[in-house]
Amino acid sequence: MASFLDFEKPIAELQGRIDELRDASGGTVDISAEVSKLQAKSDKLLRDTFARLTPWQKCQVARHPERPHFKHYAAGLFDEWLPLAGDRAFADDQAIQGGFATFRGRRIIVLGHEKGDDTASRLRHNFGMGKPEGYRKAIRLVEMADRFGLPVVTLVDTSGAFPGVQAEERGQAEAIARSTAAFLAARVPVVSAIVGEGGSGGAVALAAGNRVLMFEHAVYSVISPEGCASILWRTADKAADAAEAMRITAQDLRGFGVVDQIVPEPVGGAHREPGAAVGALGDAVEASLRELEAQTPGELRQGRRAKFLAMGRL
Repeated sequence: MASFLDFEKPIAELQGRIDELRDASGGTVDISAEVSKLQAKSDKLLRDTFARLTPWQKCQVARHPERPHFKHYAAGLFDEWLPLAGDRAFADDQAIQGGFATFRGRRIIVLGHEKGDDTASRLRHNFGMGKPEGYRKAIRLVEMADRFGLPVVTLVDTSGAFPGVQAEERGQAEAIARSTAAFLAARVPVVSAIVGEGGSGGAVALAAGNRVLMFEHAVYSVISPEGCASILWRTADKAADAAEAMRITAQDLRGFGVVDQIVPEPVGGAHREPGAAVGALGDAVEASLRELEAQTPGELRQGRRAKFLAMGRL
């Protein structure tokens, strides 16, 4: 049974009527014409609804629990996936995954946030909120990629870095800053993709790439809409207004030059056809790598640094 979001209630009602018809017929009555009619109506409503999503609705889609996570991309896009663990200083952070992989004939380093898809895995992966050791693991892997001349692909999906006291004690801000600096300093191609939520420095620390891709219904912002609303209006109930004001959508960010390419999603979001979404992202990553491979190490580094230093200039 598919999980429907609040704004999808009319679609859910139509799907419920289709299911009721099928159950009532018991397979003995020909209801194909009626089911076909209702299904066509449902499909049209789905297309129309997702063609005019508000920023807050896109945020809900980006957080959908059935949306593909890092492990789905690792299984669908990468061969010979070999995860590496630890930051060589404190521990291994399960929220940030990374290691060697083969992507369509290329040896690469891949990194990304893993949120988990059930209660046990979400707790194990800390809901995708990286700790300092996770970002220090990312630094280690980016430096390794630089040493061996391997392209880097990152998949960003986090509400933000873990804000707990333990993370602050272990230098969360310093780890995020050094991770961002390591990406900017790399002399290999770096392709980053915002596949769900891109939250604050916890996202930027893995997203300082030569090419930044973003799924059509993903979001990317300095703070969550709820957090912004709590600061500006003293209530999270204004999250929809905050999302509108913050310009968090792929379409807005492409216009600002923060992201380079919008990757289309299947109608209704990536969670409805995960295989198609994974394939579309793979094609976009491959095209970006092919373009970047023509550049020298110096050009890759200089172009990446210039790209991010130019952001925000009037």
